[in-house]
Amino acid sequence: MKTVILAEKPSQARAYVDAMTQSERGDGFYTVTDPVLNGTATITYGFGHLVALADPSAYGEQYAKWDLAQLPLFPDQYQFVVPDDKKKQFNIVKRFLQEAATIIIATDSDREGENIAWSIMKQTGIDLKTKTLKRLWINSLEKEAILTGFANLRDGWDYYPAFQEAQTRQISDWLVGMNGSPLYTLLLREKGIRGVYSIGRVQTPTLYLVYQRDLAIQNFKPTPYSELKATITTNNGVFTAHLEPNTRFSDSQNLNQFMAEHQVMMGQQIAMITDVQRQAKKTASPRLFSLSGLQSAINKQYHASASDVLKAVQTLYEAKLLTYPRTDTPYITEQEFQYLSENLSAYQSLLPPAIQLTPSEPKSRYVNGKKVQEHHAIIVTKTVPTTDKLAGFTQLEQQVYELVFKTTMAMFLPDYEYEETVIITQVGQALFKATGRVPIKPGWKALFASDNAQQASEHDEDDSQGNGVLPVVQTGQRVQADVVADQKMTKPPVPYTEGTLITAMKTAGKTVTDESSQEILKETEGIGTEATRANVLETLKNRGYLLVEKNKLRVSTQGATLCQAVALQPLLTSAEMTASWEKALQEIGTEQRTQANFLSQIQRFVQKLVDEVPGQLATNQVFNQQISTHKAAQAEADAASKLGQCPKCHVGQLVDRGKFYGCDNYKAGHCEFSLPKHWSGKSITPTAIKSLLKTGRTNKLSGFISKKTGNKFSAVLTLKDGKLAFDFGK
Repeated sequence: MKTVILAEKPSQARAYVDAMTQSERGDGFYTVTDPVLNGTATITYGFGHLVALADPSAYGEQYAKWDLAQLPLFPDQYQFVVPDDKKKQFNIVKRFLQEAATIIIATDSDREGENIAWSIMKQTGIDLKTKTLKRLWINSLEKEAILTGFANLRDGWDYYPAFQEAQTRQISDWLVGMNGSPLYTLLLREKGIRGVYSIGRVQTPTLYLVYQRDLAIQNFKPTPYSELKATITTNNGVFTAHLEPNTRFSDSQNLNQFMAEHQVMMGQQIAMITDVQRQAKKTASPRLFSLSGLQSAINKQYHASASDVLKAVQTLYEAKLLTYPRTDTPYITEQEFQYLSENLSAYQSLLPPAIQLTPSEPKSRYVNGKKVQEHHAIIVTKTVPTTDKLAGFTQLEQQVYELVFKTTMAMFLPDYEYEETVIITQVGQALFKATGRVPIKPGWKALFASDNAQQASEHDEDDSQGNGVLPVVQTGQRVQADVVADQKMTKPPVPYTEGTLITAMKTAGKTVTDESSQEILKETEGIGTEATRANVLETLKNRGYLLVEKNKLRVSTQGATLCQAVALQPLLTSAEMTASWEKALQEIGTEQRTQANFLSQIQRFVQKLVDEVPGQLATNQVFNQQISTHKAAQAEADAASKLGQCPKCHVGQLVDRGKFYGCDNYKAGHCEFSLPKHWSGKSITPTAIKSLLKTGRTNKLSGFISKKTGNKFSAVLTLKDGKLAFDFGK
């Protein structure tokens, strides 16, 4: 009885192979033998998605080119295809699956992993009911975890609803994108706006979050206010106290009224200490990391993008140093806590001698099996790298490992202990509060003393800043108070970073008013999933909608135009849309709703867009003002992109056309003049092209490569009969 193990990608397959006692490599597969398999099996793999939804052109030639008249596109049956560059591997997988009696699904243990595996199996056309389907479910690629997983395989059919949920999400996204993107793009082109405008279930509301923050910043008008504080002088020292409760005074009239009512005056006056509280306090170590929590923390400290952090964690997972990355919980189970406890002596080798890990009982702050669904928090594995091995990773990978390692180990260190002193001083009839904190035992904070990693964690719950050591005072003691009004200005909202935007996506429930929507978003962790949020941000950046400047995000002119357009359809921008979609998708995963039922609702939504958007974009004044702004920016960019008059038609201007420099008169006058961006192994810059068009030659340029010898040389470029030529001079 032949057993085939289907992995998601080659690196994952290789990890499974390395765990087996014997193996032999073939073309696109491995043959392995191990007692856990009761014999021999074949491991084959995809390259992620071997199967994808077909393009619109697959449903008819009329859909090959975007046309408003062809919208909406609602296929009767959705077609799936294998991309040309993946057909060879797909055929290898297909052959083994056809021959198999037992198929072990060993793709990533999540919904997308189910989608990848089941899409491949269905595309082969085999009757899956004639096969025995098993599921490998693991959190680590370490040998022991892999072998334990294979020894405890689950029923593959139990996860079929998860595939249906993932596929429904895939198809519904296709419906919105393949109808919404051409709809908005073509309508914007009718108004003279170039480019392609992409619509997405997750990316559009995410972009709109940043757009709303940009608007709040742009429209912000600072207003003055004042706060009262007092410098308290005692026999034993001086400290600063603030009005309790803290109050902002918008103008001098409100301030003067308060002072009169509370018998307080500006400047020096006698005051009295009315209360002194000293209390020993403790702070537990930071919570463990979900993926979004780790992305936010690393971005805060090192300004790394969410996508780069995910890649780094994935690399460390495949290196068997960290557990599965795409997790949405900061909790582990008793099982993980046990292996961490048993491995403390090995982890100790990565710590300075002064920090000693000690076994402890599991705490609900970190260990709660009820809150672990598919995967537990990101923690270190049993494999402890040497210093030399860590040095072989990139700087970001080292930073990620260090933060996860320290956060994991902090569970096994004592709480941070400090003494908090609160002094209440009465000035007139007003109270002023000062808080001081004095460290007693560093506890887990000693682990982070050499860097700022702990401060980067969104889970750092060390409370507000204190004054440090406060002087010794007694209740009833008379002191001198110098009261002043701090003049301040309100501050605008802070721009999003990738870290804070990831958090905003995860906590999108805070942006909705409907209680049921808030609850749904709380359950589904907001906009997108742990696995998709980084890709969403990369998509928005790659399409030019989001710009990153010094780790701060803002929406481009193109993105603002899109946001103005979709704002007329609130369901495209609101968290409520995500909430309703995610609730329905969850119901598919729990077999409470059918795929056909959900997709019919999506079709009605798409039909609403097709029916309403053209009229909205034609008549909305705010949107059309944005169009004018966009056209002005477009014209300015066009002017800046013109490199010089075309030497062939003498009418058009040479511009950057992506892979080459070409005449912008190619449409009206059919001028096909162009110049290459690369010549004899060297990139030709716009500056060089400008010089060529103006004077017929460039300065002497270095870095050309001889086709005959491969040697580098320098020369002047000239234009001869509209073509580049070298001038070596004398």
